[in-house]
Amino acid sequence: MTSASCPVPVGSYDRVVLGHGSGGRLSHELFARVFAPLLGKDKAFALEDQAVLPMPREGRLAVTTDAFVVNPLVFPGGDIGSLAVHGTVNDLAVGGARPLCITASFVLEEGLPMPLLERVVQSMHLACDAVPVRLVAGDTKVVDRGKADGIFITTTGVGVVPDAISLSATKARPGDRVLVSGTLGDHGITILAARQGIDLTTALESDSAPLHGLTSAMLAASPHIRCMRDLTRGGLSSALNEIAAASRVGVKLVEKTVPLRPEVRGACELLGLDPLYVACEGRLVAVVDAAAAETVLAAMRRYPLGKDAAIVGTIVADHPGVVSLRTLVGGERIVALLSGEQLPRIC
Repeated sequence: MTSASCPVPVGSYDRVVLGHGSGGRLSHELFARVFAPLLGKDKAFALEDQAVLPMPREGRLAVTTDAFVVNPLVFPGGDIGSLAVHGTVNDLAVGGARPLCITASFVLEEGLPMPLLERVVQSMHLACDAVPVRLVAGDTKVVDRGKADGIFITTTGVGVVPDAISLSATKARPGDRVLVSGTLGDHGITILAARQGIDLTTALESDSAPLHGLTSAMLAASPHIRCMRDLTRGGLSSALNEIAAASRVGVKLVEKTVPLRPEVRGACELLGLDPLYVACEGRLVAVVDAAAAETVLAAMRRYPLGKDAAIVGTIVADHPGVVSLRTLVGGERIVALLSGEQLPRIC
């Protein structure tokens, strides 16, 4: 008599297979091998379909959600794992929030090398520890080969905003100063160089970093900060155009005051890119009352991530909703919203 049995995948895998998304044994093995360490000390969260969090005694809850699809997955200065943590933390921080926790959803492509996945998850774990912020819940799905370009990560972040803080893009007023926390375009040009194999002859790295410490120092220095934005897709241009539209004011930038690394400036000139549109992942723009601008600038420069901070422009009553730039040669041009994408798949 011949016995028949259904084949069951066995052994350890060096690549992600569709069975890792089945919800069965392979899913549990993947979770135990790769994702459980990401939860750190909060292992109780791994046993439930949700995380139950205590309500803050003071302040208001802030919530943000984001998705990360960077290509390549690993780049000088970071990878998609640390980028996902930093991007989520920064969305909370520029609203004045203290980050508390993150959830994450991973879409994995069949065939993804397991060591690469382990590196990304470990990087995410280290980035959470460094903030610190807790990763309290997550989910994993696997799609067919060619359907996800390796890894997609979606996050939700929760933080607490003190009652005394109320930042908004609607609060910019004529006379306010525009401050940036450091050099622009480092992340975008790093990603482009890594993707295209461009030799920049220097060790340019992504500026990906968590900004919560910097924003805390700024808010401690002065209560007269109107709003802050992190400079991701669309760079400084998009952030300021959004603020100008929301507050119904104009923005005048001065090109010579905008901090740029020489290699970023050179790459933009060579490739026909405008650095004002190139994304950052560890930089912010702040609109500050004129009387407090120098105080806030000094506080930023005392913090490592703000050492290259600069005042780059002024909020004006003229041309509401429009951002303009006084160029190096003394002319003036409009810095409009992009109609397309200079550098796709960078965050």
